[in-house]
Amino acid sequence: QVKLVESGGDSVQVGGSLRLSCAVSGSNCRRCALGWFRQGPGKEREGVAMIDSDDRTTFADFVKGRFTISKDTAKNTLNLQMNSLKPEDTAIYFCAAGRYVADRRRVTEYEYWGQGTQVTVSS
Repeated sequence: QVKLVESGGDSVQVGGSLRLSCAVSGSNCRRCALGWFRQGPGKEREGVAMIDSDDRTTFADFVKGRFTISKDTAKNTLNLQMNSLKPEDTAIYFCAAGRYVADRRRVTEYEYWGQGTQVTVSS
């Protein structure tokens, strides 16, 4: 079993920055693809940034140049650095892991999910 616990969500003003972290535990995920997804009010869950076991990254167009994703292997954490935040970035951000991910952008490819952390960006 894999457990994911997000942290770092907060309320910030437009243009601000946040760093989200996800603690990954469990023995089933040594080669997992990992990703950050988000779900805004009244919206479907969508991919934000993903990284596979070979450290290849994928970013949604709406965060390119603003967000970066990284893994800290020693601490078993997945991080999302978010800069130049906009009101439309307001959402619950989820960490996810999948053992058999073919398309990193697809929500349904990920088996394990954290409980989410709230990010609110106000103008």
